[in-house]
Amino acid sequence: MDLGMIGMGRMGGPMAQRLLRDGHRVTALARSRDAFKQLEEKGVVPVESLEELVNKLKPPRIVWLMIPAGAAVDDTVGMLSPLLTAGDVIVDGGNSNYKDTQRRSQSLAAKGIHFVDSGTSGGVWGLENGYSIMVGGDEGVVERLRPIFESLAPAPDKGWGHVGPSGAGHFTKMVHNGIEYGMMQAYGEGFAIMRHKKEFNLDLHQVAEIWRDGSVVQSWLLDLTAAALSENPDLEGIAPYVADSGEGRWTVAEAIDLNVAAPVITLALLQRLQSRDSESFSNKMLSALRNQFGGHEMKKQ
Repeated sequence: MDLGMIGMGRMGGPMAQRLLRDGHRVTALARSRDAFKQLEEKGVVPVESLEELVNKLKPPRIVWLMIPAGAAVDDTVGMLSPLLTAGDVIVDGGNSNYKDTQRRSQSLAAKGIHFVDSGTSGGVWGLENGYSIMVGGDEGVVERLRPIFESLAPAPDKGWGHVGPSGAGHFTKMVHNGIEYGMMQAYGEGFAIMRHKKEFNLDLHQVAEIWRDGSVVQSWLLDLTAAALSENPDLEGIAPYVADSGEGRWTVAEAIDLNVAAPVITLALLQRLQSRDSESFSNKMLSALRNQFGGHEMKKQ
């Protein structure tokens, strides 16, 4: 198929390469031709403006976005939609909030432009392993895009699917990332417990390798845990600071709105927030209160 792509970063670039391998034609917006040179050598056709991108594509056009959620998507859709015609499709493959997706879909539908949300997981390993893709949108439009999803997925019949109407793809990916928070937190806590059991002098990389085969906790995240411990057994040089890109927050908010108890995901999110508070005023307050009511010693900085 013939499609345009906007966003050639950590996921967009490899996705374009995977599509090229399967015979698709990819035209992409290149902010920097120098940085784009490697992709151009692999077959991606570079353009320097949205107008040029649209003109390179034959109607009905397919434009795939791999850009940060929020204002960047709104701005790009706002500039892109006047250049498109009825029947064209915009696919948002980023981690947009599903409510924003529903809003954009309704707005574009009035112009006859289709909006498909493609929740995409796979990270930097997707080029070789394929991507897990959760698709929301009109069933007929998704079916038209089937060859693209089949090429990006681990196999044509595995790892992807049309999960529901507009917003369902991003909603499903949001919950996927919330679950990921909880799983990562559990691995982190478990290995921390083992590291602090000094009398056994455990080789954490060895333990991770043992668990990778036959264990009920084996997973791709455990594979990555083993790889990280192999490269850096004590995780030296890594600050205990954990960022988040928003999906965990949205998952917790949605759980509250739906009256669904989600303590593991919620606590995993809170642990990430706590990791960024180097001063931790709340912990200082706890220490001060213990001193006030019980005369307990306070550790000085």
